[in-house]
Amino acid sequence: MQFDDTMLTRLEKLSMLSIEPEKRAAMMAELEKIVGFVEVLSELDTDTLDPAFSTLESGTPMRDDTPNENPETREIILENAPEAKAGFFTVPAIIE
Repeated sequence: MQFDDTMLTRLEKLSMLSIEPEKRAAMMAELEKIVGFVEVLSELDTDTLDPAFSTLESGTPMRDDTPNENPETREIILENAPEAKAGFFTVPAIIE
């Protein structure tokens, strides 16, 4: 599939994004690569595969749901938060 300026403009409108003029050519080339990859995948014959096919013989392995009682976990996570107060994430108010 070939991407032209008209198609890119339409995609900009649908995605509500704006692509800078100097990046348009590179974006069209990237989109062509992505669509080309998907077209290659469409050539695979999947008619004989079971829709529930899995590479694991017994399905998805489950693990025990055991709580992690490491007291430092909260502090480690909150160290990466932009803002935290009293052991919780602080976010901007969205309701007045």
